[in-house]
Order: sequence, then C-alpha cells, then structure tokens
Amino acid sequence: MANPPLEWTDGSAVRLDRQDPYLRLQSVTVFVRDLEQSLSFYLDQLGFHLVFDARIQPNRRFVTVAPPDGTANLTLAAPEPGSEQLKLIGHPTSVTFVTEDVIAKYGEWSKRGVRFQFTPRLKRLKYEVHARDPHSAAASSSAADQAPIWGGVFTRFKDPDGNSFSLVSFDEVTHAVEAQRRALAERLEFERRAAQELEIAKQVQARLFPQTSPPLKTLEYAGVCIQARKVGGDYYDFLDLGRERFGFVIGDISGKGIAAALLMANLQANLRSQCAIAFDQPQRLLRSVNQLFCDNTPDGSFATFFFAEYDDSASRLRYANCGHLPAILLHGDDTVERLEATATVLGIFKDWDCEIGEHQLRPGDTLALYTDGITESYNSHDEQFGEQRLIEALQRHCGQSSQCLLESIVAEVQRFSPHEQHDDITLIVARHRGN
Repeated sequence: MANPPLEWTDGSAVRLDRQDPYLRLQSVTVFVRDLEQSLSFYLDQLGFHLVFDARIQPNRRFVTVAPPDGTANLTLAAPEPGSEQLKLIGHPTSVTFVTEDVIAKYGEWSKRGVRFQFTPRLKRLKYEVHARDPHSAAASSSAADQAPIWGGVFTRFKDPDGNSFSLVSFDEVTHAVEAQRRALAERLEFERRAAQELEIAKQVQARLFPQTSPPLKTLEYAGVCIQARKVGGDYYDFLDLGRERFGFVIGDISGKGIAAALLMANLQANLRSQCAIAFDQPQRLLRSVNQLFCDNTPDGSFATFFFAEYDDSASRLRYANCGHLPAILLHGDDTVERLEATATVLGIFKDWDCEIGEHQLRPGDTLALYTDGITESYNSHDEQFGEQRLIEALQRHCGQSSQCLLESIVAEVQRFSPHEQHDDITLIVARHRGN
C-alpha cells in the first residue's frame, strides 16, 4: 500500500536501470466450456478488449482478453473432454480485478446481466507495509510503525461457466488514479500551452524572413525557407544597402528547433543593426556581426553564413562565404563556378576575419544560394540529392523566372525525398536579366 501511485495503477512501468530484466504478469488462464459464449461475456458484458485469438493446433484455440486498463490478461481455454482441466471449470479462480469504484462497476455490470454473488461490502483492517528493497531494513521498520488502515469495498461475480472472480477497490487505488488523472490533465495543459507558444514562435520567426522583395534593374530574385519543424535555424534575408547596392544573405545555425530559432533571430538582429557599414566596408560588417554573435550566444554555437552584396548599376557581386556551402554561379553558356568559402564559420572565434570574393554578372547568369536541406535530402536508397543534381536542375529550368525556377527546384528535391523532411530547405535564386 506504500507503493508509488504508478505501480498501483499501471503495472507496465519500466525501470530506468537495467540491473534486473524486465518482468511482468502476462496472463492467467481461465478454463471455459464454450469459447464463443465466454468471449461474448467478456467483451460485451464486462467491456474487455480482445488481445489474441488464434488456433495453436487444428482443434486447440486460445483466446486472450484484457480489461481496459493495466497489462495483465486472461487467456480463455476450452479443455479437452476428460482432461483434468475440465474439473476446474465453475470454481473460484482466485483472480481479482481492482477498480477505483466497485459500486459503479457493480451497477454497470448488473445492468448487462453479470451475476454477482452478493452486493458490495466494506472492509477495513490494519496491515504492515514491507519495503520492496530487501536490503533496506530501516525502510521496512519505518513503514511497519505507521500501520496504515486499508479501506476497501469488494464483491464477487461469475462468468457463464460459474467461474467466480473478485472485484475490489481500496483507498490507495482511488487516490492513485485521481493523482494520475491530475498529472495527466496538467501534462495535457502543459503540452497545449507549449504547442500554442510554438505556434506563436513560428509566426514570429516567419516575420523575420523577408516580407518584401524590392525590385532591381538588372536582377530578379526569389527566396524560400521550408522548415522541417515549426521553427528552425535556417536563415535568409534581402537587405537594401543603399546607393543601388543590395544584399543577399543565407545562413544555417547549429542545432535544431527553438534553440536554433533563437540563435537565428539573434544573428538577424546583429546583421540588420550593423548593415549600415556594409556599403564601404563589408569585411568590417562581418567582423562586427561575428563579434556580436560570439558575445550573445553560448559556447559551441556557430553559424555558416553567406553574404553577397550586389551592385545593381555595375552588375558586380562581392561576397564572403563564411564556412557555408559553395554558392553556384551558372553562366548563360551553362558553365558553372562555385563560390567557395572565404572565411570560417561565425560565432566560434572572436579573432576573426574574412576575404571578399568578386564576380561580374552578365545577362543569363543565375546565382543559387542554398542550405544543406537541399543537397542532403535523402531518397529511399539512402542517396543524397547532392550538388550535381542541384546544378542539373538549375540548368534544366534556367529559362524560367526566378520564382518559377525556385519552385521547380524545391519540387524536384521533394520528389527525390518524399518522406518526412528532416532539415530546413532554404534557397535563394537570382537571375541577371540585363538592363
């Protein structure tokens, strides 16, 4: 009676330690004359569930039923004529069912035609509690000194063959069930609030992505982030840097879920607060962003990052690849350049610097920035989508508008990997259309 509530109400509790192998009661056999009649009694009158129904031999059938709660089952077996088991039918089974309310079950089952031997009775007695740990003499002595009083209600009922069973309830079970109900209600409420807060976080993060796409004279562009979870750590942005300069940003924050989303918001805030210095000194901008990211994030957090500044009047692209996947520059003649890393990732080293790469874009050129949710999507054969498939997709659809091109590539990735998405898919494409 001194056991934790979970042990009273749910015998399937699993121990965290592995010192002893898992062990529980599976079933108790009850011998009956007519399996179909007994099965109807347990399912229709008592409200049990059917667990197992199979023929072990051509003329031997076993049926297992279980009450709605707990793990122990009853196996119903029809013994062979003349067997010793046949003599056990119609006697007390020594099987006891426990409920939180015997009176309620008595009324419910009586209406369904269950035969009770007597109306429920109340019994109270004192008892000793023995601790489960045989090495803990102090615990056993302490429990025995309390000598709690057991309060319970009991009755007996019979099945169609006259086999009788006990139905009991006692205070500890009632209290334990109520405690478990409260705990379940609290857990469900916690999960409801967590889901609501996560939905709010999703909406907030969605507002961190670009809400508008300012037009450029020589370049059309589009971006998308399809998150694997409600929120994630992928980041992309479009920045108006002034004087016909425009910024393309893509990043991948270490980690997943809420933690990564918070770091993503921190990186975005740092970048936008510092982007005024990008026009003249992009290296200084990135050094400042790295410094702030180091100062405001936990040790071990980092971000791969690609920053590109496009001069709309000169069609010139300056970029810094901070440990990110190489951007792909597809020229109008289908030749490909990869814009490799020019610096290490952000957030690990405070003493950090980067180099700036530069390319001249011409009409028909296409730039693609992406995260590993694109290239590391897997198919059923455990193959990655990979960079080469991305290049081939860009070449196939290069005549489309930037928005259509983006949608076509995402569709190819999702067809290649149609199962559950495990990582954020983020992509920016920009096409030079001439003056």
